[in-house]
Amino acid sequence: MQVELAEERIFRMTDRFSLEHAEGRAWSKRLEAFGALARVTGLFAQPKDDEFAVVYRERRLQPFWRVTVSTATAYERTRTYVVKVPPEVREVTIGETVLPASSNQIQIVGLEACREETRRETFIDGLNKQASPALANYLQHDAIETNADALAAATAEGMVIVPPEAKASMVVRDVIASAIGKIDADRVTEELVRVEAVDLYYRPVHAFRYRRGDKEAVVEFDAITGETKVGGTTFEQYLGKALEPKFLLDVGAETLNFVIPGANLAKLMIVKGLELKASK
Repeated sequence: MQVELAEERIFRMTDRFSLEHAEGRAWSKRLEAFGALARVTGLFAQPKDDEFAVVYRERRLQPFWRVTVSTATAYERTRTYVVKVPPEVREVTIGETVLPASSNQIQIVGLEACREETRRETFIDGLNKQASPALANYLQHDAIETNADALAAATAEGMVIVPPEAKASMVVRDVIASAIGKIDADRVTEELVRVEAVDLYYRPVHAFRYRRGDKEAVVEFDAITGETKVGGTTFEQYLGKALEPKFLLDVGAETLNFVIPGANLAKLMIVKGLELKASK
């Protein structure tokens, strides 16, 4: 079996909205953030602005994964074909082989040459580890390739870099496992697994925590789509903390030992650093 692993990459998506715009949109959702009861009471008595205080502002980069895997398997298998013949037929000669007829049919044994190809592109939420096809929509927007050093520099400027709960090795393992199907073969002549992309994307999010009385609530603003969401969260525990590159990108040949049933790394041809023609 040949396994080709693309080099892992990190992309940072570009903000499409200013912080001032984000805060204005979040402010308009502040009452909604405190729940249904606050919204109902607000219908009868419009709350004053000074009832709300912004106690925390957060600029963060939130992770998701894009993993693309393709497979190609060529194999052979022996099959028996049943062919109907007229009732008067007693035997059929094919080449030098004589096939007796029985019950108005003959049986032909042949060797099938088969090939199966698959390609799967999967998007994984970096926080909850769940597949989320909707994340593909972010690829319509601009992103620049970056690295751990550049992310560390952003951290020094006050940006919160949220580490992915799903590590690269775990994501690749799961995607490969789902891409490899069972085959019915007598002999496998070719096995190829290409991990075409292992890309960690960071998208910008602004979060604002409001206090009203003794309660607090968070409103998030997606700096790519412009969507505002109440009931969000903040990650100040990562404020000022740089991420280790080895934590972000840790895919290696050992990953495959947990993926391919019955595989032995000594029997695998590992090609690391596959060059991709595809863009981000």
